[in-house]
Amino acid sequence: MIRTRPREQGVQAPPKNLTRRVLTSRQTRLGLIMLLTMIVFAIVGPFLAPHSPTAVLAKPYAPPGDGLLLGADSLGRDIVSRILSGGANLTWMAIAATALGVALGTTIGLVAAFAGGIVDMLLMRVVDVLLTFPTIIMAILFISMVGPSRWILVVLVAIGLTPGMARVMRGSARPVMRREHVMWARTVGLSSRHILMREVLPSVTSPLMVEIGLRLMWSVVGLASLSFLGFGVQPPASDWGLMVSENKDGLAIQPLAVFIPAACVALFTIGGNLFAEGAARVIGRTEGTRS
Repeated sequence: MIRTRPREQGVQAPPKNLTRRVLTSRQTRLGLIMLLTMIVFAIVGPFLAPHSPTAVLAKPYAPPGDGLLLGADSLGRDIVSRILSGGANLTWMAIAATALGVALGTTIGLVAAFAGGIVDMLLMRVVDVLLTFPTIIMAILFISMVGPSRWILVVLVAIGLTPGMARVMRGSARPVMRREHVMWARTVGLSSRHILMREVLPSVTSPLMVEIGLRLMWSVVGLASLSFLGFGVQPPASDWGLMVSENKDGLAIQPLAVFIPAACVALFTIGGNLFAEGAARVIGRTEGTRS
């Protein structure tokens, strides 16, 4: 007997013009512009720095002048140079942590939804255990034992993103498993990898888009917080979170050394939040119309 592929019911994949609809939202465009601006600023900034970000050029908290546009920080280093150089580490680490966390969480969530039964239960119990531990506290404890390393920071932040991501993707994938095209693929004996990658994953692209924006925002906040607490990027390297920590005692004397790097982190996170929230609204309206 020849088994024909069933006509797919419901929403299997985002509509072809979904990306265009998302980008036509003013909120999403504003968030995307902010994100791209901060990413470009972080990448290009080190090449525009007038001085070495680690060079001591003046007295601590020196006012603007003598070639220092915004003055000097707590150790006499050029504030402008450290701001321009401070986003590179944060940006690549946040993107790497987000990519790793999203990949791990998506894999766990899809496997749990696909396998069901005891596999689903065991994976979700592990996820529940991970969710009970505060990410920042666990990262501080681990870094205290093994020492700070940028790749260790990336892995720790990614692990912190994984359980929440797994929960979201499992919840999104479970209804997809009951759709006819997925049931047909399982009936005819297609491989699990094929079913997950070709039949299920395209159907959960919408929540995946939203989660990527949110996880990027949380990665930036987490990494900046660790640097502020002294467990992230270490001196004398320049980092926005580290700059806030280094110069907080001189806030009354040289406020720009604190406010500008804090504003850079804020713009990064606000951009990610606007993009994710705007995309979620557009996707929700689209799927609500099609259901």
